[in-house]
Amino acid sequence: MKNPVSFFQVLFMLMLCSSVLQAQTVISLWPKGAPGFEDRRNEPEQAKDYWVKNIHNPSLTVYRPPADKANGSAVVICPGGGHRLLVFNAEGVAPAKFYNSLGVTVFILKYRLGRDTPSPYKVDIHPKQDAYRAMRWVRNHAAEFAIDTNRIGMMGFSAGGEVVDMVAFSGWKGDPKAADPIDRTNAKPNFIVQVYPGPGYVPETIPTDAPPAFLVAANDDACCSLPLIQLLQRYREAKVPVEMHMYARGDHAFNMGTNRKLVSINNWPQRLADWLTDSNILQPERKKVLH
Repeated sequence: MKNPVSFFQVLFMLMLCSSVLQAQTVISLWPKGAPGFEDRRNEPEQAKDYWVKNIHNPSLTVYRPPADKANGSAVVICPGGGHRLLVFNAEGVAPAKFYNSLGVTVFILKYRLGRDTPSPYKVDIHPKQDAYRAMRWVRNHAAEFAIDTNRIGMMGFSAGGEVVDMVAFSGWKGDPKAADPIDRTNAKPNFIVQVYPGPGYVPETIPTDAPPAFLVAANDDACCSLPLIQLLQRYREAKVPVEMHMYARGDHAFNMGTNRKLVSINNWPQRLADWLTDSNILQPERKKVLH
């Protein structure tokens, strides 16, 4: 008997189809070009099927939820692709549509790629600059999108998870003397979601005020199950809230679960929805009123 198609598989297929028909807002992180590379900002990106590369003008693609569902939370998504390309549809658009269904405003980050061929960028420098800038931009413009500045998170897949690791645990504070008001803004995410994150930038320790984390991977992922375990242990040591889902099978790049014939993987996004609810991210926690 064939595995039944799950509700979430059908939902994601419908959401992906609808996304093709909707024009999305694209915001350049630096209108005059990325610092030091301003003369490359007008070079066209390369895109084919599921990926995008040749990124010289870092940007945010905005996916807004229906007005009657929007709840004030937001997330910046960093797709994976080994720093050679961005898996923009499966690890950007698909999760954006899922978050939109929960009332979350989404900003998909196109960050610069240090292993694109050829590339003038360094993996440990330029994606980090783009991610800090993205978080600062979203928080600085929160009022325009009806976003609560205390409920802005980051999500990373694979190499995008490395980008999240680069910025989620330090370097948050803005420069109060910066000419650009965006650069004065705090870049700290209020929560992070790490989906089979790459191994390159897991910190040795995390601070006790690190953002709460949701972690998910498959145990048979030779690349990226261990980084999840390391993150879990360091979160436990810091006594910061963390939830991990380690599935027996699924390997790498199971995306939002629709490309596997495994019921557990098909339905992992519901575990994320549960966590977002329980963590008061979809709706802020109501303070008790003393009578």
